[in-house]
Amino acid sequence: MAPTRLRTRLVLAFSYILLTVIVALTVPLAFNLTARGLTELESVSLVAAQQIAATLDRSDLDEPGTLASAMERAEGYEQIVILDGDGTVVADSTERDLGLAFDNAQRPEVRAALAGEPLAERRFSDTLGREILVAAAPIWQEDEVVGAVRVTRDAQDVTETARRTTIALAIVGGAALLGGVVIAFALAGSLTRPLQRLVAAARRLGAGDLSARAGEISGPKEVVALAHSFDEMGDRLERTVTAQREFVANASHQLRTPLTGMKLRLESAIADAPDELTRRQLEAAERETDRLAGIVDRLLVLARRIEDSSPTTVDLAEAAGRAVERWRDRAGVAGSTIELAGSNTRAVANPSDVDQILDALLDNAVSYAPGPIEIETAVRDGSALLSVTDHGDGIPEQDLERVTERFYRGRGAPPGGSGLGLSIATELAAATGGTLELERPPDGGTRVAVRFPVATGVSRHDGISENEA
Repeated sequence: MAPTRLRTRLVLAFSYILLTVIVALTVPLAFNLTARGLTELESVSLVAAQQIAATLDRSDLDEPGTLASAMERAEGYEQIVILDGDGTVVADSTERDLGLAFDNAQRPEVRAALAGEPLAERRFSDTLGREILVAAAPIWQEDEVVGAVRVTRDAQDVTETARRTTIALAIVGGAALLGGVVIAFALAGSLTRPLQRLVAAARRLGAGDLSARAGEISGPKEVVALAHSFDEMGDRLERTVTAQREFVANASHQLRTPLTGMKLRLESAIADAPDELTRRQLEAAERETDRLAGIVDRLLVLARRIEDSSPTTVDLAEAAGRAVERWRDRAGVAGSTIELAGSNTRAVANPSDVDQILDALLDNAVSYAPGPIEIETAVRDGSALLSVTDHGDGIPEQDLERVTERFYRGRGAPPGGSGLGLSIATELAAATGGTLELERPPDGGTRVAVRFPVATGVSRHDGISENEA
């Protein structure tokens, strides 16, 4: 259903925008928080080194007990070392590097601290084979650097902090996205529910229920205005169709009754004609009356043509056989013969519509191209085909595209036609999804091919399925 697809698209669009916003906000925030956490850890480590350094002087560097007591003041560090002015380790919380010289290029923080500049950084330790966070602070005495304190902690602390921050932001972002999707569903539903009512009403109206209306609906003002316009259209359509049906009923009585009376009077007058000239004139008047009756019938077909909501099926070969029976006598008088070829072909169409189409096509062929006429039925190119071919002069090339227009008659057409036959046949074929095509066969004449949808899996009227026939 279209409103359902619209709701899905609205939800997807809203979710995409919301996801983009969340990513655009949380990713930089995650990086900033991670950088901030790293900076805080570096600052804390540097403060710890400075606090230890502030409690020491030159004389304390020779007192192991004092140094051990100073190192105990800082907890949570993997290693704490105290160096003399030459960069040699005089105290080590792990006792691993005692006596080693730390003043080298691999330990820039020690070199900076001995130069009087406290420094904290995260770097890879070649000795430990992993990332560490180090901070070193100088030990001052009378404006002279007499040593340094260096603290070390595993960089995993920094990584863990960044991971926790990222997870927290991901949870917050996911919750925001989920909440946004729920809101999007609610908003999309409020937009599509009135559209679903409109779709349902339109389908009922299209199926022939002229009373179908959208009614009062709530929603955006554009949708409400659309619903009101739809209901107004339904009211106008119902009035129009009602008036059309009344016209058809009245026209059927008002037009056919006098024409029938006129024909009866003419037949009686022909029988009592005093001479040959009068009889021929009366017969001509009778033919004109028949032609007028045919025109009236076609106009009534156009007036009452409303699509059937549930198309029936018809056997085109049977319909063609009935048409041959109806037109055999008139074709013989006009010097035409009608031949039927093909096989049983079931099509989705109204039987009365197919009869009307055949009558229109045979009327044209008999009237304007007397001679051999072939009717063919078959399944071809995925369609149920019904064609009528004559061998007359054919429709001029310049008129082929216009002869299906109402009341259009070619410049070289014989007098007497109404210009409605092919127009009616085209509309009747289109009522169930069919088409009407005109072509000029290589051997001359005109071929009118009407294609209908093929009826598949439908039982025939005699109870035998199409596959069994």
